[in-house]
Amino acid sequence: MLKKIIVSAVVLMFFVTVLLIAATATHADVDIVGTVSSKCVIQTDTGGVYGNPTSDKLSTLPADGGVKPIVRYDVSIGNAYKAKITYPTSFSVSPSLTDTVAWSGSVAVSKVSDAGMSDYDTNKVTYDATSEYALHTAGSTWFETTSAALYGYSKALPGGTYRAVVVAECIAN
Repeated sequence: MLKKIIVSAVVLMFFVTVLLIAATATHADVDIVGTVSSKCVIQTDTGGVYGNPTSDKLSTLPADGGVKPIVRYDVSIGNAYKAKITYPTSFSVSPSLTDTVAWSGSVAVSKVSDAGMSDYDTNKVTYDATSEYALHTAGSTWFETTSAALYGYSKALPGGTYRAVVVAECIAN
């Protein structure tokens, strides 16, 4: 009987010791923080302007009295990003329009800082109003956009301010 009491006391002391060690154990959460700066920067080089060559048309073409918007991509690491540029398919600001607007446009490279970028236009992927370019060479690339809006069927555009937006994105690969 005494032997059972001694064994029980030893077992009890063992469990009490384990519980005390577990109760006094501590832990710490240590943060690891990192900041990533984009190696792709988009700048507006030239703001676009719509010309109004006919009563039913707005166009950024210089022959129509417009100015093509130009965006510049500055990439410090080649093969890390793609440019995704979408010409407008709606007005962000306009007078009330009661008829449909037919949109057209294009995106093209207008200037590059490195001859290795000469294949950007050849290798671009175009769908809907969007053009995507693999930015495989570090440096600067200027992209110009054309945009035209034809209103109704030979219907005059109402007077007022018209604004549309070119969406330029830099997407990490």
